[in-house]
Amino acid sequence: MNIHIPELVSKQRQYFQSGRTLDAEFRLAMLRKLREALRGAEPKLRRALHADLGKSEAEAYMSELGPTLAELSHAIRSLPKWAKPRKVRTPVALIGSRGFIMPEPYGSALIIAPWNYPVFLSLPPLIGAIAAGNCAVLKPSELAPHTSQALRELIGGTFPESYVAVVEGEANVSQALLREKFDYVFFTGSTAIGKKVLEAAAAHLTPATLELGGKSPCIVHGDADIGLAARRIAWGKTLNAGQTCVAPDYVLVQRGIKRHFLDALRTEVERQSRNAAGDAPPRIVNERHLRRLAALLEGQDQRIVCGGRYDAQRLSFEPTLLDEPDPASPVMQEEIFGPIMPVLAYDELEDALRFVRERPKPLALYVFTSSRGVERETLGRLSFGGGCVNDTVLHLSSPYLPFGGVGASGIGSYHGQASFETFSHHKSVLRQTTRFDLPFRYAPGKRTLRLLRRLFK
Repeated sequence: MNIHIPELVSKQRQYFQSGRTLDAEFRLAMLRKLREALRGAEPKLRRALHADLGKSEAEAYMSELGPTLAELSHAIRSLPKWAKPRKVRTPVALIGSRGFIMPEPYGSALIIAPWNYPVFLSLPPLIGAIAAGNCAVLKPSELAPHTSQALRELIGGTFPESYVAVVEGEANVSQALLREKFDYVFFTGSTAIGKKVLEAAAAHLTPATLELGGKSPCIVHGDADIGLAARRIAWGKTLNAGQTCVAPDYVLVQRGIKRHFLDALRTEVERQSRNAAGDAPPRIVNERHLRRLAALLEGQDQRIVCGGRYDAQRLSFEPTLLDEPDPASPVMQEEIFGPIMPVLAYDELEDALRFVRERPKPLALYVFTSSRGVERETLGRLSFGGGCVNDTVLHLSSPYLPFGGVGASGIGSYHGQASFETFSHHKSVLRQTTRFDLPFRYAPGKRTLRLLRRLFK
């Protein structure tokens, strides 16, 4: 650790208290500066993503760099509107006054990012923190060391560390950062670590956003376009070798179409794997995670439809389909976070909804159907962070849709304006007139009470 954390936090607090970040024009200039730097660093970041996760140039741009640039451009276009005080109505009882809400930055924000999308899950929260007028410390994951170093060089070459800094290191560095009093904490990672982050933030009464995970289901109803559903589910599952927080974790398919769907899904998984072979598909992040995935397939009398093979040396794991695994087995209890897809049948829609409701609230949910009634039932009766109808994963890439979990899958949301709102305190102000002063509030009596009863209805 090359940086003294308490000193860094103190520097950022002093920088924030100087007031420089409060000016919307300053924030816009910083966002434009970050966009220019990101464009210039694209080749280095692509190489880092390939070194850490085996991502091809196309996948690196599609899933990391492109959406991050879109977030930046959206924030630059929209910040003047977001940063303005917002007028609100006032009740008749407060005649003569005007109410408004002023978004203001918290101060210094700590952003702890994961390894699976080390650019896209690091920079968009930072964009929100900058847009809202905060200073920030970014802690990338040590499991993506090349990208972590590239981000440190990108940010270090763009901003003074008293404003925005990247701190690298192992888990002990994250723990040291969490012992400091930041004004906001933003964490993306597992539910287990998220609980520890929230506990550390609570010691300082620091507000926090937690972007966690969980088992995100796909429901494929009998009236779905089976070929299209299979193609889009296979894509969502194999993206980044399944190491995506919103990847489809398991499929519930109506029994009458299950065999047809399973055949189509197998065909799509194999076809997409062949098509990606020229670019070498992304790999599992390290041997420990690969062994964890392999253990999910062991000793359970599972029916493996396809896949199941892996290479520990190359950190490759074949996309694997499981037919009707035991709902009590580890593969159905743990978040898979890899290219293993259990497929289970249901009879009536109510059975599928009950299956999902009996488990922790997922980060994402996907329903495939041609029926608006089935869509309404599913979206209306199940609680989940976000999702898609007749697609997977893509909701994550829209800056107009807040992204976040609910319950065990997270607290709070971000992307686009939601990022600005997350990193802003909303200060309520009532401006009262000096042209007159209503006397009844100073000596309330029976007449005042009658008046108040008419006003406060």
